[in-house]
Amino acid sequence: MNKLLAGLHPNPFEMSLATLQSRRSAKWNQYDRDVLPAFVAEMDFSVAAPIQAAIERIVQAGDYGYPMRDGQRAGQALAAAFAARMEHLYGWKLAPELVVPLSDLVQGTYAPILAFSDPGDGVILQTPNYPPFREAILSTKRRLIPLRMRDDGSRYAFNLADLERQVDKNTRIFVLCNPQNPTGRVFDRTELQSIARFALEHDLIVISDEIHSDLVYPGHRHTPFATLGADIAARTVTLNSATKSFNIPGLRSALVAFGSDELQARFHRRIPQKLTGQSNIIGIDATIAAWNECNGWLDAAMAHLLKARNRVAHVLATEAPAIHVHVPEATYLAWLDCSGIAMPTSAFQFFLDRARIGFSAGETFDPDCSQFVRFNFATSMPILDQILDRLVSAVKSTRGLPPARAAAQ
Repeated sequence: MNKLLAGLHPNPFEMSLATLQSRRSAKWNQYDRDVLPAFVAEMDFSVAAPIQAAIERIVQAGDYGYPMRDGQRAGQALAAAFAARMEHLYGWKLAPELVVPLSDLVQGTYAPILAFSDPGDGVILQTPNYPPFREAILSTKRRLIPLRMRDDGSRYAFNLADLERQVDKNTRIFVLCNPQNPTGRVFDRTELQSIARFALEHDLIVISDEIHSDLVYPGHRHTPFATLGADIAARTVTLNSATKSFNIPGLRSALVAFGSDELQARFHRRIPQKLTGQSNIIGIDATIAAWNECNGWLDAAMAHLLKARNRVAHVLATEAPAIHVHVPEATYLAWLDCSGIAMPTSAFQFFLDRARIGFSAGETFDPDCSQFVRFNFATSMPILDQILDRLVSAVKSTRGLPPARAAAQ
């Protein structure tokens, strides 16, 4: 096997149930052992060998002091690695000085909201949405302005006309998640340009979460929002991390990138540099190894995820057609509309009780989405087949009963 694929397991993408259950992660310890977890966004894969080697070098040397790399603070090396990767992948020439390492991407969500708005100000958010976005807006006393992702028959899409009556002079921020979590959309350039024009017209800061940008399937391409033009970059705060695409979420390493010096200075007038903290050295070295040495592992992971995604879509279409799903264009997450089946409870509770599957509850992404679940399919094929078998059996057990949507009327 290619050395990039060798890690803690002979095949990093086919880990056994026993091996996974021996882990101490939240994913494999939140529920009873008879529940198959398919919720939190991490993959049931072992990491690439270069990442593991980077971690082991630190551990074996007991090198836990204040870190430097190449004569500079370790965070600067992380910033430089990110900037080099953006230029290589997208032609985005980002100055490393405009990249601020963080310990957590959720921190990177809260900080710009605090920096660029005040309590009572409006913040636009696509819904359904990654739950910490909603929490960041509401807990800081900002006003959430929803931009609903609607099913147009072929995909989930948004219509900016929905915002016209909601946006006012106190609307400050547009939170963009691209690729979108949970719908799996990769917004094309035309869609992004429409958001850019809207942001310019309404003088909005755009917080662009692009953490899933490495996880894009064939036929689609990620476009960093800040690359749409200098005027757009000057109002764009980009969030990113290697934690999702290289499966190292527990190493707590992320970053925020500013599109201009002035935007960064404006941020720091409210959020002092010391308040953002720093990534830890294990997370930094693992991230740099991921970006610089592990693209072969990522390619193999995407091949596995593509196969898993297609299996999910096929099984649902042929054996559980009452569940509606648009095949995700990116991520390893499928947004399942279960309103076509009879359920006495939320979809999450139905599958937990009836199938012993732990999905993510739809209502945590949008209070109106209790008939949805988010399905993390980034696991081994045998485990994925078990989940799908359980799901299909649970759906078939409801036949003859009225669908949930009708029952609720």
